[in-house]
Amino acid sequence: MNYTRRDGWSRREFLRAVTLAGTAGFLGLGSEAARAQQPARIPRIGFLLPASASFYSARVEAFRQQLRELGYVEGKTIVIEYRYAEGKRGRLPDLAAELVRLKVDVIVTVGGTTLAAKKASGTIPIVIASAADPVGTGLVSSLARPGGNITGLSLMTPDLDGKRSELLKEAFPKVVRVAFLWQPGGIRGNLALTDMEAAAKALGLKLISLEVRSLDDFEGAFARAKKERAQALITTTGGLINTQQRQVLDFAAKNRLPAMYHYSEFVDAGGLMSYGPDNTDIWRRAADFVDKILKGTKPAEIPVEQPMKFEFVISLIAAKQIGVTIPPNVLVRADKVIR
Repeated sequence: MNYTRRDGWSRREFLRAVTLAGTAGFLGLGSEAARAQQPARIPRIGFLLPASASFYSARVEAFRQQLRELGYVEGKTIVIEYRYAEGKRGRLPDLAAELVRLKVDVIVTVGGTTLAAKKASGTIPIVIASAADPVGTGLVSSLARPGGNITGLSLMTPDLDGKRSELLKEAFPKVVRVAFLWQPGGIRGNLALTDMEAAAKALGLKLISLEVRSLDDFEGAFARAKKERAQALITTTGGLINTQQRQVLDFAAKNRLPAMYHYSEFVDAGGLMSYGPDNTDIWRRAADFVDKILKGTKPAEIPVEQPMKFEFVISLIAAKQIGVTIPPNVLVRADKVIR
């Protein structure tokens, strides 16, 4: 029997239409289900650092360890993009732009690299793992209320320059002429030299300025130190100086100069003494800042912190190599002694 609907559709056509409609609906629901099952976007952290990967290896590992303790699994729940300028400041703008193009969720910086990150983006949160004077250099409005898209940790470097000079003078009372290896530019400008000049004057030291702006400047700087008969050496923070760690250490050792470095990494690599914030502690805390931001807190609402732990490190191995003796009253003040 041939059934025909009043609208002109046959039974076979009607059933076929119903089947097609059901199939389309099923496929539509399946597509929505598939979309619902797609994994959420994994947050990305961008590191923008001025020196080499080897110099920052211990600090970055401290940061990663803290992330793991906070529950993050690198490659699964978090991705980290690393960009190192290798001591070449001119590379920072391009490296910062790369991180912006990768749409990272947070950029981790140190010192002068923060300015490059800030210029690259005024919206991506920036965590300063360490900066000399973030308020004085205009990166944040204040420590308590940073404002903008930047927060992090202050190294209080201007306050530490005098302490390094004092410890060096206490260890070697006869020292008068001190060479100061420093790197101008960036967000600090000439603050490093200004601060050290004030500290040297207070202690009755003659400061020999060794300014370096590029890799080619180190040979001339060291020649000046020898010409002016420097009796000791003090270094300050800077990606260029950090990158040339080996060259700096070799110069001090070859010329038997007692040296006070800004980071303990220099002593671990063979230097005599260092005084400064505990970088392991600082970088672990930087990971806490990133965690807060990834969970929704705005950088402007996170106060900038200052170092809680400081390290005075002395190497008796280096002292023996250059033929000097560290007085007991200085040695007892050290937080770490390498024997």
